[in-house]
Amino acid sequence: MNIDLSINTDLARKILAGFLKSEITRVGYSRAVINLSGGLDSAVSCALAVEAVGAENVLALRLPYKTSSPDSLEHAQWLVDQFKVRCETVEITDMVEPLFRLDPEMSKSRRGNVMARARMIVLYDRSEVFKALPIGTSNKTEILLGYTTMWGDMASALNPLGDLYKTQVRQLARALNIPQPIIDKPPSADLWAGQTDEGELGFTYDEVDKLLYLLVDKRYTVQDCIEAGFDKAFVDKVVGRVQRSQFKRMMPPVAKLSNRTVGYDFLYLRDWGT
Repeated sequence: MNIDLSINTDLARKILAGFLKSEITRVGYSRAVINLSGGLDSAVSCALAVEAVGAENVLALRLPYKTSSPDSLEHAQWLVDQFKVRCETVEITDMVEPLFRLDPEMSKSRRGNVMARARMIVLYDRSEVFKALPIGTSNKTEILLGYTTMWGDMASALNPLGDLYKTQVRQLARALNIPQPIIDKPPSADLWAGQTDEGELGFTYDEVDKLLYLLVDKRYTVQDCIEAGFDKAFVDKVVGRVQRSQFKRMMPPVAKLSNRTVGYDFLYLRDWGT
């Protein structure tokens, strides 16, 4: 079955930059701050922020841990140089090591979550100093699979990439002239040596994006996907991940007592002129 995930990159670029500009200015800000890892997603978010508010109004943060790949820092610097944004480098090692020492048996995933949340502490702290809104970098694939850390890498005020599958982010990256080595390198959160997204997930983004597109965008059933040629075990694995991670895609549910409950009845400030 031929599944076409191609996008009109010119239109997507215009819409997403416009989204960032309107949402940033709507709440009285004019600046953006972003964690720039040297990876594909943050590179695209940074480029879009520059188009939205101008390079002088974008602060990029490089937040390495002591075992972070030197390539990550170098690739982030490529982007800083290319887009002429402001940049700060803050090593998070001294922030996280005291917690790690409390539990020497801490698993890699727990350590990764701590590092992701430490980076968000820095992001939000610098957002106050720079008077800027934090820009997200999580794509649609990660969000649907729950391959994100709550209050960590998925935390942001605005997310321009959340409705783009990973393979679509790669298309947009080419249109934005992101350096080819960044586009081509294996996706990784760089949480420990040799870590890759696809190695942890057990499948490629190309494979899962096509399946998610059918399940989510086209509303295929599990049986429909199997009949379209996908392995049943693969479909079940992906559907299970989407179901189990639903809580990550929601604000914490509020127990309803009144007739105007935040998150249920009181959703937008449209009647207040916002």
